[in-house]
Amino acid sequence: MMRLRATFTAALLALATPAMASDPCADFIPQPKPQNASRDIVGQDIDQIMDRGFMTFAVYEDYPPYSWEEAGKPRGIDIDIARIIAEDLGVAPRFKFVTAGENLDADLRNNIWQGPVVGGAVSNVMLRVPYDSAFNCRVEQVVFTGQYMTESIAIAYSEADYPDGGPVPAYFRIDTVAVENDSIADFYLTSFAGGQLARGVRRYPTMQAAMQALAEGEVMAAMGPLAQLEYGAVDGIAIHQPPLPGFAKSRWTLGTGSHFAYRGLSYSVDDAIFAALSDGRIAEIFESYGLTHQPPER
Repeated sequence: MMRLRATFTAALLALATPAMASDPCADFIPQPKPQNASRDIVGQDIDQIMDRGFMTFAVYEDYPPYSWEEAGKPRGIDIDIARIIAEDLGVAPRFKFVTAGENLDADLRNNIWQGPVVGGAVSNVMLRVPYDSAFNCRVEQVVFTGQYMTESIAIAYSEADYPDGGPVPAYFRIDTVAVENDSIADFYLTSFAGGQLARGVRRYPTMQAAMQALAEGEVMAAMGPLAQLEYGAVDGIAIHQPPLPGFAKSRWTLGTGSHFAYRGLSYSVDDAIFAALSDGRIAEIFESYGLTHQPPER
């Protein structure tokens, strides 16, 4: 899905030159600050949010186990984390399910600091925003706080096909592996070793469909984010995280984004998430979905 292109973009931007190793923003010239003239941002500061009694969260649509609707009700890890944030501020959460843009810049522009080209408005907070210092200093319109998890790439596999242990990428010269189309795993496998693994790659519209294909025996393995693999795993499927040669960044931190003009809100969001990390509430959310919580780098 396109949403993983955003993660892939952030991963590429994380590759700094030696001169930037100590300061990833050393070569960056600050942008002109946008003016707060749009009606879309009216009522977004923390005082007005608390006065009106609700806050809005942008979450990706149809994206289990992170965010989706079931029988008209929002569900998922990001939904439950948003509820923790809203509860900490003493307001009600409202969710805006959004489609992913071409890249992370577009997602943040459409949902946090400017709004979509046609219809709609910005949200107070966006979840599942990759945190990367080299990227963050280049998007001055957004404040990146509230890191709540680390995501990583893994491989799920059929235990019947691999009785002696899980496969490594080189196996897919011959063996079949399912990926989400245009995802970070898709890019990696089709470009690895000059494209030698491309013949084994089978693309599906979602990671959920890829895991279903693995469960039904259409493929021997599936590659993607650990949480999505765990959520789609059934009996007979195991998951491991082998070394991934040539992978620029197979682990990344995820957090929240909010409008640069409302730093008070972003700090309150961060405080709520830090408290929930400290007392185990976020780990409990992951456990309730049968997933492993990988603590973030904060």
